Amino acid sequence: MIVVGAMMAAIWGMGWAMGAPRQARLLMLGLLLTAVVALHVVLPDGHPLREATGREPAFWVLLVVLVALAWGYTQLLGRVRAEATRRQTPAAPPPAPPGTFSEAELGRYARHITLREIGGPGQRALRDARVLVVGAGGLGSPALLYLGAAGIGHLGVIDGDDVEASNLQRQVIHGEADLGRPKAQSAGDAVASLNPHISVRTYSRRLTPDIIDELLTGYDLILDGSDNWPTRDLLNRATVRAGKPLIAAALTQWEGQISLYDPELGGPCYACLFPEAPAPGLSPSCAEAGVAGPLPGVMGSLMALEAVKHLARAGETLRGRMLLFDGLHAEARVVTLEARADCPVCGGKGAGRG
Repeated sequence: MIVVGAMMAAIWGMGWAMGAPRQARLLMLGLLLTAVVALHVVLPDGHPLREATGREPAFWVLLVVLVALAWGYTQLLGRVRAEATRRQTPAAPPPAPPGTFSEAELGRYARHITLREIGGPGQRALRDARVLVVGAGGLGSPALLYLGAAGIGHLGVIDGDDVEASNLQRQVIHGEADLGRPKAQSAGDAVASLNPHISVRTYSRRLTPDIIDELLTGYDLILDGSDNWPTRDLLNRATVRAGKPLIAAALTQWEGQISLYDPELGGPCYACLFPEAPAPGLSPSCAEAGVAGPLPGVMGSLMALEAVKHLARAGETLRGRMLLFDGLHAEARVVTLEARADCPVCGGKGAGRG
């Protein structure tokens, strides 16, 4: 019994040190105790393992029940907190007639409307836009906050992960109270509380080939804030099929990059630049290589800025160009991109039209 107790303490302590949510640690304890009970059922009386863990399984069954009750309580508590947060969110005011802004909206978006490049027509375009953000992590956090604040009328966010303690160093849309919650739900609540004049739809699941085409039909512009090449490749192929623009950014350690991929209007697609997955070790994750906390804020804000410019038809976007940012040396440069005539994804649709 001492050995099992030590293993339980080790699981709990290591989980706490690694920032694992309480629900995950309780689940691991439950699996360990279930394995111990299974040993008592399978092994004969007098077996050394049964002797080492107590002759009868009743004690361990009781512990399994207690851990299950504790896990269920944390799940219920998380749902109660989420519901309380939702109810505390101010109710949206009555919508203004189509084509007009309410007094509250005019006051909120006054600084945008004052801008010659946006004005009233541009702000209406933002309000009518439907934007999907893939990923509610480092890049998605600032992008979602600024898109919501800017008045994007219909926002969607998809993410299959839960909030962990290690996320809070850079994923500013989440807080300590959100630990263990689905990232998409946490992010959606934050945006909804920021701006009651917009609608936010959340998808707490992975982006997979079986849902992506149908999902994209409801949106005009896609922002890729994912952190792995398979998802980026999947998203690029789907946006090319749908003929929809894609704003994608990536980062590691101190450096980031961002571009607007839009073959329909003469730009390259993501595969024109990155046709194959990077070799192992060449593109380490943030967990492997580390990342400066404010860097995702810089790149995610740039994603939101590019979205606003694209939707409001303001200025010059990064279509056919890529911005490279070096935070460690405070340097930025823009390079020209060209569509590949032999691109296996877009077929060089944008070649010669940039």
